[in-house]
Amino acid sequence: MIASVAASAALGASQAQAAGVTAGTLIQNTASASYGSGSSTTTVNSNTVSIRVDELLDVAVTSLNAAAVPLASTAVLTYRIDNTGNGSEAFSINVSPTVSGNGFDATVQTIAIDSNDNGTYEPGVDTVIANGGSTPALAADASTRVFVVVAQPSGTADGAASQVRVTAQALTGAGTPGTSFAGQGQGGGDAVVGATTANANALGSLIASSASVALVKSYVVVDPFGGAKPVPGAVVTFTIAATASGSGMVNDLHVIDAIPTGTTYVANSVTLEGASQTDATDGDAAIASSSGIDVTIGALAGGTSRSVTFKTTIN
Repeated sequence: MIASVAASAALGASQAQAAGVTAGTLIQNTASASYGSGSSTTTVNSNTVSIRVDELLDVAVTSLNAAAVPLASTAVLTYRIDNTGNGSEAFSINVSPTVSGNGFDATVQTIAIDSNDNGTYEPGVDTVIANGGSTPALAADASTRVFVVVAQPSGTADGAASQVRVTAQALTGAGTPGTSFAGQGQGGGDAVVGATTANANALGSLIASSASVALVKSYVVVDPFGGAKPVPGAVVTFTIAATASGSGMVNDLHVIDAIPTGTTYVANSVTLEGASQTDATDGDAAIASSSGIDVTIGALAGGTSRSVTFKTTIN
């Protein structure tokens, strides 16, 4: 089940700021001079100098998950993309689950843009993009969130750590600082790569959280004579202990057992954690009949256990 994760930090609190004057702005200046000639003063103006501000291409990427996100089956990692340049720009998004030092490499299932800017991944609402796809154009100082939905590969050890890298790059181009793209800036000027190389990345952390179940079955015999001999007429009480291990949680856990051949089920004898259950399909956890029992435990966290008992009589 996908754990829907809300970003823990507001976009504005620590957001990087765009660099300087907006791209395409005309900076204009005219000089003047005054001088005396005889009894009069004359003022003259120079020509007007116009400078169109070029677009600076810069970007910042931040992981919004304050701690490693538990990954049982699937999980959502959240990143923020900041346009720290001074013009409108879209950014390509590349996601890599293969990071040096990973205990496992998560499987990337979905990459989505936070279309309604609420910080929570919503399947069917947020805009899904392909790996390498792009964000909408972001104004200078604007940001967007990117959600990465990942799955745990089979065989992952409980507690194993992993990271997923998200890289954003300006669609206009990237390169060493000062690289220029003639005429491609906002407002018709050039686009110039800034200090970030117009390419930035951040790592989101995962920790595998899985669980498994072990069953231990035991029995106690009480014979008709007050002893513990398995003779005809003796009552056998079976106990099944279900124990979950690991840091995660199992779901939809059922304990199922068939009534042993040569015995007869004792009606309404099922208990769960000592609480009596009825045989009928009703509001309690058990269903039982002459053929067997089915007890619904449901969710069980690692490190916890539940106990089921039922009785039969030896024929």
